[in-house]
Amino acid sequence: MKSLSRISIFVPAAVIGLAVVFSARGAEKSPMTASDLASRLSARRQSGVLYVRLRMDIKGATNETLQLQIKERRTTNSSEVVYQVLFPKERKGESVLLRQMGNLPARGSVFVPPNTVRPIDDLKEPLFDSDLSYEDVVDNFFAWKEQAIVGAEVVGSVNCQILESKPGKDEHSIYGGVRSWIDVRRLVPMRVEKYDSSGKLLRRIDTTRVVTDSGRHFPADLTVGEARPGSLTLLDGSRIRLNAIYADRDFTIEGLKNLTAPR
Repeated sequence: MKSLSRISIFVPAAVIGLAVVFSARGAEKSPMTASDLASRLSARRQSGVLYVRLRMDIKGATNETLQLQIKERRTTNSSEVVYQVLFPKERKGESVLLRQMGNLPARGSVFVPPNTVRPIDDLKEPLFDSDLSYEDVVDNFFAWKEQAIVGAEVVGSVNCQILESKPGKDEHSIYGGVRSWIDVRRLVPMRVEKYDSSGKLLRRIDTTRVVTDSGRHFPADLTVGEARPGSLTLLDGSRIRLNAIYADRDFTIEGLKNLTAPR
């Protein structure tokens, strides 16, 4: 069994989050309805205080590798997420703060040392020039009102239920729909595809490694593609800390200047 020090999340989300947290104890039995399945996944997405270390390899025009730390706290009604670059030296300290309250669109800011701050005007913008968007960091499509099981398929030798999620009229998203291939036994998304309102595929996120600790299952490595021709982003988790301790200041513009890991 691998130790918890090698476990990561989707960040994005992640992902998904991305550091989305799709950790779960094995389901006692398969959910019988789409709403049951989505509700269980959403509950794990919407609660938790986490600290994550992550390596992001961006393959394509930039061919860049970033070491990141993620600070995150979520409740059923709010999400606050901070992404900070620790390496390479020339980008150290670049940070992103995103907040989402209820069904309102997410809002956020980008900080570039020493003192440059700009608002995030478009959630479609890429996170640190990767294949993840800002929305991918904070969205929770499992909480959308429209959920349906539309089939079953094997992904990476795992039998999955395909869950289709669509936002309601009062739910804001840059996406028109999302399909998730869910390992129902472990409650882990093995693949996520996100589409625009016309049905065009915009982003595919594949889980390439799942690890287990104390009966909990975590997507550890992720591949993000389709966002840009010839581009691919690989996410490799190195550390996750549950129940990290944060101050409110950590989720402010001033807090973005602090690269210290939480207690």
